[in-house]
Amino acid sequence: MSGHNKWSQIKHQKETADQKRGQLFSKLLNSVALAARINPNPSSNLELQTAIKKAKDSNVPLENIERALKKATEKSEDLEELVMEAYGHGGVAILIEAITDNKNRTVAEIKKILNDEGGKWAEAGSVRWTFEENRAGKGDRWKAKFPQIISADDVEKLNHLVGALENHADIQKVYTTSNAQ
Repeated sequence: MSGHNKWSQIKHQKETADQKRGQLFSKLLNSVALAARINPNPSSNLELQTAIKKAKDSNVPLENIERALKKATEKSEDLEELVMEAYGHGGVAILIEAITDNKNRTVAEIKKILNDEGGKWAEAGSVRWTFEENRAGKGDRWKAKFPQIISADDVEKLNHLVGALENHADIQKVYTTSNAQ
């Protein structure tokens, strides 16, 4: 097996792991920055406390967290929170939470992922009514009002679609009405 050695395999695995870690750090730091824009004091901002705790739990360096807080207070970066709506396999409703510095780019990229993976973009309000919002600060933000049971084939396709969406750097969380996830 010429051209294949243990070092190249290790190098490839490390690059993949580093890329995933970087994406996770980026998502967590965007979440910190967005929460800090409202109120940069963690002692009086529950959302910021939660975002910082998640970042620390994922081993984000403290200096990176402090840099995200500083950026948020300087307003040098215009981050925007988006909640996008879509339909997946089996007619499952999907809510996609994102934090982005460029809404048009993110929306276009999400539409492409949906198109490539068999999902459909939904207009604002057409999916959100199937979820109820949980703003208590613990657990998931959105909960399905009407969980759906779908076929095993649709579950597999839906999981692939959700995975592709979650791999996007701007996506924070994806919620579905599927009962099988």
